[in-house]
Amino acid sequence: MFKKILIANRGEIALRVLRACREMDIKTVVVYSEADREAKYVKLADEAVCIGPAASAGSYLKMASIISAAEVTDSQAIHPGYGFLSENADFSERVEQSGFVFIGPTSDSIRLMGDKVSAKQAMIKAGVPCVPGSDGALPDDPKEIVKIAKKVGYPVIIKASGGGGGRGMRVVHTEATLLNAVSMTKEEAGRAFGNPEVYMEKFLENPRHIEIQILCDKFGNSVYLGERDCSMQRRHQKILEEAPATGISRKLIDKIGSRCADACRKIGYHGAGTFEFLYEEGEFYFIEMNTRVQVEHPVTEMISGIDIIQEQIKIAYGQKLSFKQKEVELIGHSIECRINAEDPYKFTPSPGKIINWHVAGGPGVRIDSHVYSGYTVPPYYDSMIGKLITYGKTREQAIARMRVALSEMIVEGILTNIPLHKDLMLDPNFIAGGTSIHYLEKRLQALKDAK
Repeated sequence: MFKKILIANRGEIALRVLRACREMDIKTVVVYSEADREAKYVKLADEAVCIGPAASAGSYLKMASIISAAEVTDSQAIHPGYGFLSENADFSERVEQSGFVFIGPTSDSIRLMGDKVSAKQAMIKAGVPCVPGSDGALPDDPKEIVKIAKKVGYPVIIKASGGGGGRGMRVVHTEATLLNAVSMTKEEAGRAFGNPEVYMEKFLENPRHIEIQILCDKFGNSVYLGERDCSMQRRHQKILEEAPATGISRKLIDKIGSRCADACRKIGYHGAGTFEFLYEEGEFYFIEMNTRVQVEHPVTEMISGIDIIQEQIKIAYGQKLSFKQKEVELIGHSIECRINAEDPYKFTPSPGKIINWHVAGGPGVRIDSHVYSGYTVPPYYDSMIGKLITYGKTREQAIARMRVALSEMIVEGILTNIPLHKDLMLDPNFIAGGTSIHYLEKRLQALKDAK
């Protein structure tokens, strides 16, 4: 096994990877920006290297600094976490070329799945169901674009080929607004992602967001670890996640999970990955694949008993998966609430010093967070400061435990979205299960209109 791993990330995921390494008796190196000097994981790691100023462009996104840190600490491998450089094919390539192991898929796999057009084409070829839409990037000819939209049927959604994080998308309801939407999305895509290519898909009116977690080794073995429901979203950003998804038959999940595992074998994928689908009226439609560990991986760990981070490390080292699909047993239910430093209803960021931080406890409660009393949340990064996860034998028990856990959480000094989560745990539609990706937006708008 690796003797030393460098963790090229920050926040709760840096601490999560560090803990996985410590369990495996692997020494850790963390890199940090000036703003993260006082972070918990910086103090817990065997070694820590400052790689630049607070701005991520000069630190967490600076490939040369991270690789230099690996060189000076004699690290053998680099774990990218999620976000930042985790899905950057050039970074993966440079890591490997510099003599280190990238704990993730190959740069070719990242490139293939990072471009939404090539990813969709690969999935169609592998037999994974996709949303009806254009065959590849939209042409320049306006008449052809109009013709494609008519064939797909309105409403349609225009998406950036290199997009992600909910950016680079526009919904079009009529032909009159189509060409302007295409033009604006192309311009936005070019600026944000360096790739102006866009494609078109049928816009599903009321879908759920369901994803399948997979693990694949370098010997052609792949498994799926069930599904997660990530439909509770605001502006395409997930608020809470749960596993398994309610109201979808195991037979259907097994069918789509098997196809995802097969697709990974066909494209030569290895590591952890997530297939994201829209689900509507009993049908799954592939939208994208994330070639890294997900923020919401803990809910899958809770119901499967499998440590996804440790499996990533073992696969990267060249070990075969130690279990087969028939040995994957999913038991109970798990929910994850993302705790963000923000106004719970206006969603404006709320950085600053945490005066008092008291976490929940009790049976079936897990907290993944790097913060503590006296910690200052910096204004430079994503607002998520932790994840509160509960587990129960049933969904009802998991919800009940989440209600209790949220009531015990104390965060003073900054605003957090805990009040929103408390409301959601009492929401009759959430309790019933199966809400669509538009549910939270509509709920928040109704609250706004009522004031």
